[in-house]
Amino acid sequence: MQYGLFIYEDERIYEDEAVYKAILAEHDKFSGELAASGKLRGGSELKSVRTATTVRQKDGQRTVHDGPFAETREQLGGFYLIEAEDLDEALAWARKLPLAAEGSVEVRPLNT
Repeated sequence: MQYGLFIYEDERIYEDEAVYKAILAEHDKFSGELAASGKLRGGSELKSVRTATTVRQKDGQRTVHDGPFAETREQLGGFYLIEAEDLDEALAWARKLPLAAEGSVEVRPLNT
């Protein structure tokens, strides 16, 4: 089964270039381990939430807005798409996923 590992952190931490480079190196190692295991199916870092555009629907009307859907302390910064036998295996990979500071990894099965 395929799972998405969605990474949420406060992206302001990456304004420090040393922190950004260090976490990229950790992600290189992590994605290398995933690839070597044959479990990696895809993934990507996302551009800053400042580049987001949101389409909202309310009362049957759709409108376009600059910025993310909701103002939160953590933003979706990237994701991995993996193949795992079950949720337990997906969670094991999520526990290994590098985070630069406080944050979370949402693990969600794909509906394929």
